[in-house]
Amino acid sequence: MMSGDWLQGPYVYYLYSQYGFDKGDIGRLFIAGFGSSMLFGTIVGSLADKQGRKRACITYCISYILSCITKHSPEYKILMIGRVLGGIATSLLFSAFESWLVAEHNKRGFDPQWLSITFSKAIFLGNGLVAIVAGLFANLLADNLGFGPVAPFDAAACFLAIGMAIILSSWSENYGDTSDNKDLIAQFKVAAKAIASDEKIALLGAIQSLFEGSMYTFVFLWTPALSPNDEEIPHGFIFATFMLSSMLGSSIASRLLARKLKVEGYMQIVFSISAFTLFLPVVTNFLVPPSSVKGGGISFGGCLQLLGFCIFESCVGIFWPSIMKMRSQYIPEEARSTIMNFFRIPLNLFVCVVLYNVNAFPITVMFGMCAIFLFMAAILQRRLMVVSDLHRSTKAVEMTGEDEPLNP
Repeated sequence: MMSGDWLQGPYVYYLYSQYGFDKGDIGRLFIAGFGSSMLFGTIVGSLADKQGRKRACITYCISYILSCITKHSPEYKILMIGRVLGGIATSLLFSAFESWLVAEHNKRGFDPQWLSITFSKAIFLGNGLVAIVAGLFANLLADNLGFGPVAPFDAAACFLAIGMAIILSSWSENYGDTSDNKDLIAQFKVAAKAIASDEKIALLGAIQSLFEGSMYTFVFLWTPALSPNDEEIPHGFIFATFMLSSMLGSSIASRLLARKLKVEGYMQIVFSISAFTLFLPVVTNFLVPPSSVKGGGISFGGCLQLLGFCIFESCVGIFWPSIMKMRSQYIPEEARSTIMNFFRIPLNLFVCVVLYNVNAFPITVMFGMCAIFLFMAAILQRRLMVVSDLHRSTKAVEMTGEDEPLNP
């Protein structure tokens, strides 16, 4: 499933530019994807709790395969439809699969601590090793073998078809709240009530939205940031380098979780480092004179930014298993997929606003905005740790109070 997603990453922006679309046109295509994820994806993802997580994962495969097929057309409207389908698939990828895993893990009575190990390995392999191979394979297909930038999307469709066959043949179905009297609106109300009544869930949603919003904005910005004067850059190789950095981050997260360090504590540092790395393009723009020569190789300023981007990707690698661990602790099972898709509404809205104004602001301004949001995530993470510790201490006091009458 992840290989089907990662194969597309290095060449999305480049493919659209090869079809003759400018940055504004490409920005609107990206807006269609994130807007679709915010609107349709939230509804489809929430249905997973009611209709089954396995069915939702199969829907992901079908939607993404159709999205890949549309990449063969240079027609803007067809590409727009593909982005809408891709947005729906993205919501399902980051909610249905995790919800299925957590429910299946609990149903089989496994140790809850094993989830941390599973998440770390999933990020190490899926967001690391598989992504590196996918980036290099995409580069091989598009550049070395000369099949062009659409070839990685065909390969992605093949991997998605294989994954769908595995799900159909080997997965069991599981659900969230299966009560017959709850329609989709009722599910939304349950999820909204859970978020409003529990500050920990609300903080977690805000943190996720701020970080992922900055991360998805980075996905759009890294190509023009490294090639502002149409420099020739190896997209697939750079993408593989990013994924190697992410794999390193997930390996660090695995060690941190194995030592049972407080996730709420070390993530404050991770968000602060992330804020600095995305502020680096602003700094280099002032300290390193930009080149005015068209074409050529990557500039010295671009190399410095690339180093910062790799560090940011390492932070992304730490973020995924850590946020998964916190979600498994704080989000109630009966509305897990619904709440997780609720979290995606503000992040998709944020990315849509940024991309809609992509031509209105210099790229350094957008990176500066991302840095500010990441710093805000660090502050909210601090608040989550305080609230979580207070909740644990209050619960411990209540349990002690209940035990007192039993003492002689």
